[in-house]
Amino acid sequence: MNFNIFLPYLLVAALVTYLIRAVPLVLIKKKIENRFILSFLYYMPYAVLSVMTIPAVFFATNHIVTATAGVAVALILAFFKRDLLTVALGASFAVFVAELIV
Repeated sequence: MNFNIFLPYLLVAALVTYLIRAVPLVLIKKKIENRFILSFLYYMPYAVLSVMTIPAVFFATNHIVTATAGVAVALILAFFKRDLLTVALGASFAVFVAELIV
């Protein structure tokens, strides 16, 4: 891509990113005490991460069945409060075995 075409895109992306972070700091002076808004802000990162991750998980393998097996194993391990490394390795191993079977 030509740098003269890329530079305006980069500047707009930087400006939008900066504004999204700076405007709330400028406009909101006092502490937020509304329980609904605090709850919304607390859970928002988890919701966004889930919405971005879950579709990618199901299309990361050759078959949706193997992806489903990996998600199922990950959910089961997470339900039993295993650490993140164990969940990731267990899900990866489940997908590997399912790919060998399929």
